[in-house]
Amino acid sequence: MKVTYLLLTFLLGNFAAETAFMAEQKKFDRVRAAIIEKSQIIQQKLHSNGLEIDDLNLVFVAYKDCGELEVYGKRTTETTYKKIDTYKIRARSGKLGPKRMEGDFQTPEGIYYIDTFNPTSQYHLSLGINYPNQADRKKSTEKKLGGDIYIHGSNVTVGCLPMTDDKIKELYLYAINAKNDGQTKIPVYIFPYKMTDIHFDLYKLKYADNPELVAFWSNLKVGYDKFMNDKQELAYTVDKSGNYNF
Repeated sequence: MKVTYLLLTFLLGNFAAETAFMAEQKKFDRVRAAIIEKSQIIQQKLHSNGLEIDDLNLVFVAYKDCGELEVYGKRTTETTYKKIDTYKIRARSGKLGPKRMEGDFQTPEGIYYIDTFNPTSQYHLSLGINYPNQADRKKSTEKKLGGDIYIHGSNVTVGCLPMTDDKIKELYLYAINAKNDGQTKIPVYIFPYKMTDIHFDLYKLKYADNPELVAFWSNLKVGYDKFMNDKQELAYTVDKSGNYNF
């Protein structure tokens, strides 16, 4: 019993100087269980990339078509990210293309950030993204755009990114530690597919009868190319038509 207590104390305390946010997160059973089960795993992944749990910034990059979510990390004083791992997105609803209204079953496409950490989610643990963002609001003509889009556990979804209860533990730990290290907005870039020139040309041809969608993807591809080339967090504005200016 004493050994178990000491191990728990070590794992729960083996992070950066604890913020009020982290202290609050550790009050929840699922977070404490995730720390015990997964902290050594994610620290090993970070160490293999020259990174530390107590000096971490993140970017999440998701691809709807192939069902992958990539995790990129860097030290807080660095500008360039490196890929840490790739996770499988276990289900998808809707089709390729952005979310434009409530009830369309679509997963959003665009440039987002994590704005919610839910340690008591009905899908085990969940990370909410800030859909609808400014671009979504300007692009949509609907009064109700929907919301409650999460990266979460389980393997079912209506517009979200389900990762299984097992893998969301790792993603959640990455995220709460990055926030604890001072990253207030963890970027989440959601692309329809890996927007290489070859893939873009193929999808442009496939969706030639939908020029509005192709134009949206063309705009999003600028951000994709910039991140993949520079491996730096995207700086952008949104114009009056809802287009991203990277």
